Amino acid sequence: MTTYLDDQQRMELAQAARHWLWRAELPTWMLVVAVYGSWFGVATYARQLGLPLACVLLTLCTTWYLSLQHELLHGHPTRLPWLNTLLGAAPLGVWLPYALYRRAHLQHHEAELTHPHTDPESYFLDAGAWQAKPRVLRRIYAARNTMAGRILLQPAFAIASIVGDALLRLRLGDWRDLPVWVAHLAALTVLLAWLQRECGMPAWLMLAGVAYPALSLAAIRSFQEHRASEAEVSRSVINEAGLGWRLLFLNNNYHLVHHDLPGVPWFALAWVYRQRVHDYLARNDGFFVQGYREWLVRYAWRTVAPVVHPRFGGTLACRIEASGHHGEA
Repeated sequence: MTTYLDDQQRMELAQAARHWLWRAELPTWMLVVAVYGSWFGVATYARQLGLPLACVLLTLCTTWYLSLQHELLHGHPTRLPWLNTLLGAAPLGVWLPYALYRRAHLQHHEAELTHPHTDPESYFLDAGAWQAKPRVLRRIYAARNTMAGRILLQPAFAIASIVGDALLRLRLGDWRDLPVWVAHLAALTVLLAWLQRECGMPAWLMLAGVAYPALSLAAIRSFQEHRASEAEVSRSVINEAGLGWRLLFLNNNYHLVHHDLPGVPWFALAWVYRQRVHDYLARNDGFFVQGYREWLVRYAWRTVAPVVHPRFGGTLACRIEASGHHGEA
C-alpha cells in the first residue's frame, strides 16, 4: 500500500522514531516477557486455578500471543528476522507455524486488499467459486459474515484452510514447508505432553477449550477489518476500541494506520492516529466504528458483507446486494 505522508508528517514520524523508547522497543520487549510469563504462569497453576478458569485465561493469553506474533513478523522488536522468528516460534497458537503465518500475512500486505484470489485474508469469493459451492455450504459462508458466525465458524474455516493448503502442496510435490511443519508439530507434541503431565490439562482440552476459542477472539478483531471499496485506502477500518481490546490486539484496531505504516510498532499506532485523526477519516471515507460492541450489536445475526466480491460477481453480486445481505461493504 502507498504511504500517504506529506513532508511535515514524515518529519514528525522520523523525530518520534528517534526517541529512545521507540528505538529500543522497550514496550515490545516487555510485551514478550508479559505474554510468555502470563501464558506459562497460568498453565503452571492450572490445577490450582481449576481447568475452566485456566482455559479462559489461557484463551486470552493465546490470543495475546497471536497478536505478538503479528508484531514480530512486522520487524519488532528487532530488525533480525531470525531472532523474531525465535521469539514467535513457540506453538502456543497451535494451528499454524509462525513462518507460514509470516509468509501469508506479508502477502496480505502486498496484495490488493479483499481480492478473492490474491489476498490470503480475504473473506470474499468470486462468482464462479460461489456458484460451485453446494447450497448448504453457501449458507455457512453467509453465516460466517455475521459476528456470531465469525466467532463460531471462522476458526473451523481457518483450520480447514491450513490443513488443505498443506496437503495440496504435498500432492503437488512442493515439500518446502515440510521441515517447518515437522518442527512445529514436534514442539506442539512436547507442549501438549507437558500440559497433560505437569499441568493436568488434557490435549483435547487445550485444542478445543483454548486454541479454538483463541481463534474466535482473533476473529472479532478481523471482522470487517477490510471492506470492498473502489479506493484501496478506504478499505481499512479505524476502530475506536476500548483499552482492553486495544491491549489484546496491540492497537491493530487502528487498521488503516497499520496498513499505511506497517513498520510502526504497536505502541505508537494510537499516537500516529491521534496526530492526524481527520486526515485518516477523510482518506478512508469515514470507515469508522466506535468499538467492537458496535459490530456485535449491528451484525450479531446480520451479514456485514456479501460473500461474493462486488467486483468479481457480475449480476450475481448485484442480486446479493439487492437482497440486503451486504452491510457496509
